[in-house]
Amino acid sequence: MNQLQNYYGRLFTKHQLKAEERQLAQVFPITDPTVCPRCASPYLDDHKLPDGAYYCRECLLLGRVRSDQALYYFPQQQFPGQNSLNWHGQLTSYQKQISQALCQAVDDNQSTLVHAVTGAGKTEMMYAVVDKVIQNGGAVCIATPRIDVCIELHKRLVQDFACPVALLHGESQPYCRTPLVIATTHQLLKFYHAFDLLIIDEVDAFPYVDNPMLYHAVNQATKEDGLQLFLTATSTDELDKKVKEGNLQRLSLPRRFHGNPLVVPQKVWLDKFEKKLKQNQLPRTLKKHITRQRQTGFPLLIFAPEIKTGQQLASILEKSYPKEVIGFVSSQTANRLELVQKFRDKDVTILVSTTILERGVTFPCVDVMVVQANHRLYTSSSLIQIGGRVGRSMERPTGELLFFIEGSNRAIEKAIREIKSMNEEAGYV
Repeated sequence: MNQLQNYYGRLFTKHQLKAEERQLAQVFPITDPTVCPRCASPYLDDHKLPDGAYYCRECLLLGRVRSDQALYYFPQQQFPGQNSLNWHGQLTSYQKQISQALCQAVDDNQSTLVHAVTGAGKTEMMYAVVDKVIQNGGAVCIATPRIDVCIELHKRLVQDFACPVALLHGESQPYCRTPLVIATTHQLLKFYHAFDLLIIDEVDAFPYVDNPMLYHAVNQATKEDGLQLFLTATSTDELDKKVKEGNLQRLSLPRRFHGNPLVVPQKVWLDKFEKKLKQNQLPRTLKKHITRQRQTGFPLLIFAPEIKTGQQLASILEKSYPKEVIGFVSSQTANRLELVQKFRDKDVTILVSTTILERGVTFPCVDVMVVQANHRLYTSSSLIQIGGRVGRSMERPTGELLFFIEGSNRAIEKAIREIKSMNEEAGYV
């Protein structure tokens, strides 16, 4: 494959191309000279260069865009059609309905929101529609806001699809042209009218949610006649508005793949948590629940709202439970993926985490505790996602889910209300 083929459907600054490559490229159309053509962020006065040109700071990491220099792109080309699906698993009747509706959405060119509970099996429900587009010679991208989720998805898709699957995030290998791409939503800024099907998974997650730059990236990366599908366990106001306006059809799946209800969080009163932590002690109530849980032998995932809190808690747990193997992960943990795998392999028995593991990861048979669940950093969406880590496996479709609180708040009550509502919609209540 020559180098130029890796450029199809992609967007470049002047200095990212050689002079002869620029001759072969198309000049990107500028519709508004006051905003960055790549990310649509406005040029600001303090982003002015000595020669009077502006540059964009918002997408600077992808290569500097200047107001006096053109961007270039190479039009996307069709792929040879191929049968790519290797997966031989079975969908439930409910999953099959969603899968068939997504394939119909491609035929009807109907943008669609799939609102499915955590553990419903959204990934497997995508397979048929992804395969359909690839069979027709199209390009597919599954984009998600979090690197960890991208890596998890990529692991599964390289096993379940015969075509090469590209993985794109800030620390990944350079892009090699393929009909199936897994990418963080920021990476979409590097594409222009590239994808026949763009699936945005975890649309409620930071940094995608309520981010106009990333919304713009999604639209710019989709072909003019391409289709967008949105997947979420907790919808957003933006998407709900599009559904009401008729611009988006909504498909709902309130059932998990194993047919059991979502685990409803139990609130446990826990005061003076920070005071005890400063004294290098575990609060008595928390210790009682952890000790009881450890007798079950199931893995324990404990969420803390802030990095410092999580580090302190992990340190105290190591002293309090010397027979356990304790780990701590956050966005700043260098060996995060390694620790997560050790927890999955049961080499780590108690894992303390920030919200970095709130979504996109599956730990069979896990129990979950959330300390300071009433902390301002927890939204109802993040609490629902955290709760969704429990009861995901056929082996153990139940589990313990405890919210340790010092007073409740709207986020907690909304999360519990939505979980109960989904169970009601599924006919469990």
